[in-house]
Amino acid sequence: MIRSVVVGLDGSASSRAAAEWAAREAKRRFLPLKLVHVWEPVPAPIALAQFLGADTQQLWSERVPREVVEDLKLRHSGLDVSVEQVSGRPAEALTEAAKDAELLVLGSRGLSGIGGFLVGSVGQAVLARTEQPVVLVRAGEKVTSGPVVLGLDTDHPDDTLLTFAFEAAARRVTPLRVVHVWNPPPYFAYGLPADPELDAALGKQDAATLTEVLHHWKEKYPAVEVIEESRPGTPAVHLVDASRDASLVVVGRRTRRSPLGAHIGSVTHAVLHHATAPVAVVAHA
Repeated sequence: MIRSVVVGLDGSASSRAAAEWAAREAKRRFLPLKLVHVWEPVPAPIALAQFLGADTQQLWSERVPREVVEDLKLRHSGLDVSVEQVSGRPAEALTEAAKDAELLVLGSRGLSGIGGFLVGSVGQAVLARTEQPVVLVRAGEKVTSGPVVLGLDTDHPDDTLLTFAFEAAARRVTPLRVVHVWNPPPYFAYGLPADPELDAALGKQDAATLTEVLHHWKEKYPAVEVIEESRPGTPAVHLVDASRDASLVVVGRRTRRSPLGAHIGSVTHAVLHHATAPVAVVAHA
């Protein structure tokens, strides 16, 4: 079975931006693009109201996807685009659609209330449940040739995450900027005097570890220029800052489960809310 790039569509500006981003990505990967339009049934009393009558529902469920497909085909000659219309709970429908996808793309803002599916809680639910990589795109996303930015934990470097980032940079013929953030000494938290020599030693040690982790990957992807950055501080702050000139930010999500259910992690959560570039969340063990 040929896998595809899948994008969730609800007609909002952010979902249209996601569809445009997904179309470019599908062409890079030489894959078809599938638009999944989720229609969540509304209670009968509301459906019978004049502002949500049969004509409005039909317009929403048919016209919006058709217009987006026509626009994408005009803008991306030769792209194989299809539409799948699904009725049900948005988070469940999108998670199911992602199972056979190479990549799931969503708008990072959606319509509120009955009409839209990508309200914050739904988007986070999809991210937490989906095993395939998920990319979130904001409305007004600007096409840039900037580097791909990867947030990397050198204590637990994951092959799935690194492969995704290196291949994303290779497809875009752009550098891969690998950002690793290490914890500064405890005296920062207690307001004690800094120790420049200790800071320098810790920074040198961490930079050497980052180089060691990336050595094999740089040999595997010799055409990708790698920019290594080892910094003290807070990971989310540095990744958000790096996103300003990035074409894509790549972060990981561990698939471990907690008693309260799946979650996306505090760093990934912060990056999703504040990064200015599209963000790819890659699930890994």
